[in-house]
Amino acid sequence: MKYTIDEAFFKRCFEEIINVPSPVGYYVKLNPVLERYATMLGESVTCDNKSTAYITLEGEDNSKTVLIGAHADTLGLVVRTIDTDGKLRVRQLGGVNYASLEGETVTVHTRDGREYTGLLACQSHSVHVFDDARTLERNENTMIVILDEKINSKDDVRALGIRNGDFISIDPRCTFTENGYIKSRFIDDKAAVACSLTMLKYLKENGIKPKYNTILAFPYSEEIGLGGTYVPNGVSEYVALDIGLIGPGYDGNESAVSICAKDATAPYDYMLTSHIIELAEKAGCDYNVDVYYRYGTDGNAAMRAGNNLRAATFGMAVYCSHGMERTHMDGIRNTVNLLLAYVLDI
Repeated sequence: MKYTIDEAFFKRCFEEIINVPSPVGYYVKLNPVLERYATMLGESVTCDNKSTAYITLEGEDNSKTVLIGAHADTLGLVVRTIDTDGKLRVRQLGGVNYASLEGETVTVHTRDGREYTGLLACQSHSVHVFDDARTLERNENTMIVILDEKINSKDDVRALGIRNGDFISIDPRCTFTENGYIKSRFIDDKAAVACSLTMLKYLKENGIKPKYNTILAFPYSEEIGLGGTYVPNGVSEYVALDIGLIGPGYDGNESAVSICAKDATAPYDYMLTSHIIELAEKAGCDYNVDVYYRYGTDGNAAMRAGNNLRAATFGMAVYCSHGMERTHMDGIRNTVNLLLAYVLDI
């Protein structure tokens, strides 16, 4: 069975969420947006002490509780120090690919709520000036943030309220093409957040409950391997809704949903993954099963933390993960269809 989802809702939801900054550990702006969407769909949000947002759905059968995690955090940066000339030096939040980020607009978020844009550049920023502009490795020691402010010194920057430890978000530059492609930073994993809400909208509009008690979780530390380490009491299955990968040795493609059998650390639960593959076939999803080398999810983190549960993961496949990513609406459709098939346990 294939489900007809509200694609216009997905696009609006994704575009709004993608433009709300939420680098690792920075939940203050996105949680209110998630609360608004939950209210609109007749539900409410609760948060734990890690500020993970939860939407809890009553099931037809309360003998089991399952959790679907779509991490709300993105890659980001933090101010490490301020140079004497007012340039910012940074540390990464998550697996940042600096070569992909060079030339991007960023925003510094101060502790007192002020925001300042800037340019993320290499210290050898011009081929007209520096002999090593093309060859210098782009890393934490060579990248700088040039603020879009008239400053000449460290004191000038501090006068703006900027301090070491301030979070820095990166412009996602989201684009939808007429033929269904989505290009944006942080499809990982905000497309999965929007898929979860699109699934919830389908349930509400059709007056359907999930088969089992279901928790939708939106943690803020997946990119550093901590998002699924805490799991609410009673959860026996953790399904991480996260991106699939595309490249040599992988079957994944942008039009399909990717099911991960094993990541960098361990295989996902055999029976649960087999069940999800069966559901994908029953739901008529275009899907692939892959084994990933450099990859992990909150489901994996939940297992490593010693929680008594089974874990699995699936999601839309993307090109250029941790860079300017690309997927297709066909992959979104297949992901939401598999998510509905799992929740309803067809």
